[in-house]
Amino acid sequence: MRMEVQRVWNLTSYPLRLLFRHSSSYAFRQTPRTLLIRSSSSSTTTSSADKPAARASARNRRNPSTTSTSDREAIRAIRLKKVEELRSKGLDPYAYEWDKTHSATQLQDIYRDLGNGEESNSENDHVSVAGRIVARRAFGKLAFLTLRDDSGTIQLYCEKERLIGDQFEDLKAHVDIGDILGARGSIKRTEKGELSVCVLSFAILTKSLLPLPDKYHGLTDIDKRYRQRYVDMIANPEVADVFRKRAKVVSEIRKTMDSLDFVEVETPVLQGAAGGAEARPFVTYHNSLGRDLYLRIATELHLKRMLVGGFEKVYEIGRIFRNEGISTRHNPEFTTIEMYEAYSDYQSMMNLSEEIVTRCALAINGKLTIDYQGVEICLERPWRRETMHNLVKEASGIDFNDLGNDLEGAKKTTLSTLGKDLDNKDKASIEACQSVGHLLNEVFEIFVEPKLIQPTFVLDYPVEISPLAKLHRRSAGLTERFELFICGRELGNAFSELTDPIDQRGRLEDQIRQHEKKRAEAASRTSDKKEGTENEDDSYEVTLDDDFLTALEYGMPPASGMGLGIDRLVMLLTNSPSIRDVIAFPVLKVQQ
Repeated sequence: MRMEVQRVWNLTSYPLRLLFRHSSSYAFRQTPRTLLIRSSSSSTTTSSADKPAARASARNRRNPSTTSTSDREAIRAIRLKKVEELRSKGLDPYAYEWDKTHSATQLQDIYRDLGNGEESNSENDHVSVAGRIVARRAFGKLAFLTLRDDSGTIQLYCEKERLIGDQFEDLKAHVDIGDILGARGSIKRTEKGELSVCVLSFAILTKSLLPLPDKYHGLTDIDKRYRQRYVDMIANPEVADVFRKRAKVVSEIRKTMDSLDFVEVETPVLQGAAGGAEARPFVTYHNSLGRDLYLRIATELHLKRMLVGGFEKVYEIGRIFRNEGISTRHNPEFTTIEMYEAYSDYQSMMNLSEEIVTRCALAINGKLTIDYQGVEICLERPWRRETMHNLVKEASGIDFNDLGNDLEGAKKTTLSTLGKDLDNKDKASIEACQSVGHLLNEVFEIFVEPKLIQPTFVLDYPVEISPLAKLHRRSAGLTERFELFICGRELGNAFSELTDPIDQRGRLEDQIRQHEKKRAEAASRTSDKKEGTENEDDSYEVTLDDDFLTALEYGMPPASGMGLGIDRLVMLLTNSPSIRDVIAFPVLKVQQ
């Protein structure tokens, strides 16, 4: 639908230095190719206080490199003066409430059949709306405002003759783009087809002090978009839509789990030992207890305690915290669902993951064939299921089943076969592998993982990298574990859970020994450096969760479990290239 008023800004397109250009003492009109800004002296009342902002805006148009900081402060000063003027008139620029009868989308739907030029002016057609003003245009005794609420936009048609008293002059003098307004009136569709509220009365509910970015000079600095997400969402409705879809994904996951009789539980965020994964934890100190505590790196071990306690189907949707690197796929805090089902194995978790993802895809997109960054992804079931060994053999030509446990021989074969395709970092990673199982996984991550575009379950991981998974029933040295990959990214990780407390203790102790060895090697490599810093990945301490092992000794039933990354699932279903696009307020570097 074509809008009669100037549309709001594109936050993602233009430099920050031109972010803040206009106070709404200007009227806007659209030409076919450019946005023209003219003095509104012929159509609106422009106070002398507005003139500094006008000069600043003109200066920026002549010299785009001029900083916007002084202009922003000038506009803020003008708007603060308007706040004082409103209060001097007995008007509160920061209201307590507003009786809103309809959303913008509801009105668009109810009056979709209203013809051009027609007005519904019966008592039943008097409505009350509220939202942010995102565009403004004034001509003499007529003004058009675009109001945006949570559902969409609708035009406010403001005629001087319809408004009570001096409200029209108040509108021209005190209403700016960015203000939150409440308006009451009847409904009409203009001759040009724009559904509008013919305003009979209005109130400024929240006076905005800072100007929003204009249509053609928004933010190009992606970091600032994430840092000022509130402005990003105001200016770009599609950004807010991502977070609505995220909420819908979480809701659909809960519906799926509840329909299968899983019980949602909550487990501690602050833990005495960081277990359930191998990752650097965040450490904090509890003053009253006089001890260090860790922000959880997984919910796994406490959910398994629930199985020991008698629950048979449990899940938790929660935040996980890992003090590691930041990338388009990684944020230090992220959201997962972990689920555990007694008396089942990892085959059932494959079926459950297919069920969850396909239900979410249908809820968000209404179909199972989706586009992700220009690649068509088919989520139709069943998904491919293949072993890690077979996938590595297919991609590299190396059959690790033939290499046995000769680690040095396996490294030599790997480097001679793949050396020309390896960079120095990959070669160093291969040389550092402590077992053939680690080597197999390294080759998989380098050569196979990026190519797993369509949904694929990778089965049967080496025991050395799967300390919480049950040994494979038919293949020595492997575990009953799978990971789900889509678009070259891990989306889920699942096991037939290890329930033998003696085996579990031995594997966790071995994991700690391996970590301490890497930690010592990292420390020796950095001991000669002046800064004396330890290796970022290996310098942290790994502790044994003795209470979890005690719980296992009371007996945990046979079970399967899975963790699914909700952020990455939302990325996939909303075609978002970065994890920061699906986390409202991601962790960022300190602003300089």
